[in-house]
Amino acid sequence: MFRSTLPRLSRRLTLALAFSAFLLGGLAQAQTGTIKLLVGFPPGGGTDAIARTLADKLKEQLGTTVIVENRAGAGGQIAAQVLKAAPADGSTFFLTHDHTISILPLVVKNPGFDPARDFVAVAGFATFVNALAVSGGTPARSMSEYVSWVRSQGGGKGTVGVPAPASVPEFLVKLIGQKYALDLQAAPYRGSAPMMADMLGNQINAGVASIPDFIENHKAGKVRIVAVLGGARQAAVPDVPTFAELGLAGFEDVPYYGIFAPAGTPKAVIDRFSEAVAKVIALPDVRERLTTMGLTVGYMSPQQLASREHAYAQTWARIIKASGFQAQ
Repeated sequence: MFRSTLPRLSRRLTLALAFSAFLLGGLAQAQTGTIKLLVGFPPGGGTDAIARTLADKLKEQLGTTVIVENRAGAGGQIAAQVLKAAPADGSTFFLTHDHTISILPLVVKNPGFDPARDFVAVAGFATFVNALAVSGGTPARSMSEYVSWVRSQGGGKGTVGVPAPASVPEFLVKLIGQKYALDLQAAPYRGSAPMMADMLGNQINAGVASIPDFIENHKAGKVRIVAVLGGARQAAVPDVPTFAELGLAGFEDVPYYGIFAPAGTPKAVIDRFSEAVAKVIALPDVRERLTTMGLTVGYMSPQQLASREHAYAQTWARIIKASGFQAQ
């Protein structure tokens, strides 16, 4: 019995080792070449700055070149489609926030990708909150002053920029208008960078986007953040009240930032990249940089990120349905 079983066990062990070597060899080959980190928004915005902060350190952890590739357009939809078509070999990853993965499939009939089928979660690394900011051309320095100013301008009508159409910021504009009895219209942009350019040029008087999109210009006094979402005030802007404090509750479930890969990417590849992200965000200089940009830094494993994304999508599916919005 022992003699007849041993050769079979030996062959199985040999095959298992060969398969492991194949996976690790593929991983080494994919991650000693150039790794592309896709970003679905233009250079100069908050997401782009975050991606470049991580990419610089991921190079050191992975021992290979990591480049940020901007595939801007349609709220990250173009980048997501690029990821879907990319080889599942560890050469392409996608750094994004909630809008592309959780919200777009709820508001676009045919986004060209199915997150559950086409992507696999790699690592979450932060949460953040959206905020309302006013441009320097307005006299408002608080939410109440902004509401009063809008009411004094043509019967309570105002335009508020948002980084993408049918996004969480666009729904927030509608809800803010309802709360304060204002006729606010969202003006969608192709990312936060062009929206910010118009705010800085006083072409638009206010915007709703993430704190990382606003924080540098807020610190410089060029725009003013007057309210933030989430269940608590944010360390980056401790003097700014939450919308819940101002009476607009129900938006305490904060968005996330995460990294995704094409479906079918080997687990060994996912685990190595995920571990590298965990090490990078633990570095004091990276953590400080991301925190000052308005993020709450915290690692999420692939499983935790997948669960977080699913729960967040369910929350917003209910909100979007209640708003009467129809997927387009």
